Amino acid sequence: MADYQQRLSALIDVLIAQGASDLHLNVGIQPIIRVSGALTPILSEPVLTNEDVFGLMTTMLSPDHKERFRTTLEIDFSYGYGNKARFRGNGFVERGKYACALRLIPKKIPTIAELNLPPIVESFASKKQGFFLVVGPVGQGKTTTLASLIEKVNLERSEHIVTIEDPIEYLFEDKRSVIAQREVRVDTKDFETALESVFREDVNIIMIGEMRTPETMATAVRAAETGHLVFSTLHTNNAAQTIDRIIDSFPANQQDQIRVQLAASLIGIFSQRLIPRISGGLVPACELLLNDNAVANLIREKRTHEIQTVIETGAELGMIDMNRALAELVRQGEITIENAYARSWNVKSLERLL
Repeated sequence: MADYQQRLSALIDVLIAQGASDLHLNVGIQPIIRVSGALTPILSEPVLTNEDVFGLMTTMLSPDHKERFRTTLEIDFSYGYGNKARFRGNGFVERGKYACALRLIPKKIPTIAELNLPPIVESFASKKQGFFLVVGPVGQGKTTTLASLIEKVNLERSEHIVTIEDPIEYLFEDKRSVIAQREVRVDTKDFETALESVFREDVNIIMIGEMRTPETMATAVRAAETGHLVFSTLHTNNAAQTIDRIIDSFPANQQDQIRVQLAASLIGIFSQRLIPRISGGLVPACELLLNDNAVANLIREKRTHEIQTVIETGAELGMIDMNRALAELVRQGEITIENAYARSWNVKSLERLL
C-alpha cells in the first residue's frame, strides 16, 4: 500500500522550498505548483493516477470530511502541515476522476505594509462599527488582507472577535483581543446560524469569510447597523458592482430596504488584484471606495453607476482609483503595460493615464 502521507509531505516540502502558493493534484499529469502566478509541474514526481489523487487528498481529510466528500463529491477543508504550513483545500471530481487544489496559508499573518497595500487600509482596523468589504476574483489575497486587519485589532485593541469561515484559514492567537474562530459544518451548521448567534455572544467585531446568500448579507448589514464592525469578502470586481450584487441578490420587494441599510452601514469597499511583477513575484493594484454622504446618496437613489466617477475624483478624500494604481505601477517599472490593460475594467480610461 502506498504511503500517501510521505508522498504528500514530499510535495509540500517542494512547494515550500520553491516559494509556491498553490498545489494542484490532477489525474494523468504530474503534480503542479503555482510560483509567482505561473503553473509549473514538479518534474521529479510521477504522473498521478486516480488512486494517487484520492489517497493524497483523503490523507488530509477528517472522517466527517471523508463522509461528506463521498456524499457530495466535493469538499472544502483546511490542513495543517505540522508547524511548517497550513493549507486551504478543495477536493472535487472532474470527468469522473478525483482532483484536489491546495492554497498555502502563511503561518505568520503579514501586516498591511508587508502586503504592499495602501496605508489607509489600516484605518479600518480602528473603526468601532460599520461594514467593510474586500472584493476581487479568487486568489487575489482577500482573506490575507482581512486576516491582517483582524491581527492589527488583536495587537492594539481589547475586543471580542468572532470569525465565521469555511474553512478556517489563518489561525489567530489571543493577544489584546479574545478571538473565537468558527468553521462552518464543524463548529456551526452554516453562516446564517453562526451570524444569528453572534448577537448573543457579546461580540465587537465579526469576520465573515465569504457572503454567499442574501440571508448572510442581510444579517451582516444588520450587525453593522447595530454597533458591530463587520468584515467580509465578495467575488466581485469593483465597488459599484459589489453594491449592485448585494442589492440584486434580494427579492424586488426587499431591495429598497437593503439599499437604505447598506447606504447607512457601509464604511468602505476595497478591491485588489495581484499582478506579476517584472522583477518576479506579485504586486497588488487596488481600488478603494470610502462611503461618505455623496456615496450614500448615490446608493439610496439607485445611481451606483456614478460611483466610479466619485472614486476617480476622490483622491483627496483617500479614495483610490484602480486605473491610477495600474498606471503608477507601470510608471514605476513594476508591471508591464499588457498586464495593466488585462486588469483594467476601463481600458480607454487607462490609456489616457498612460
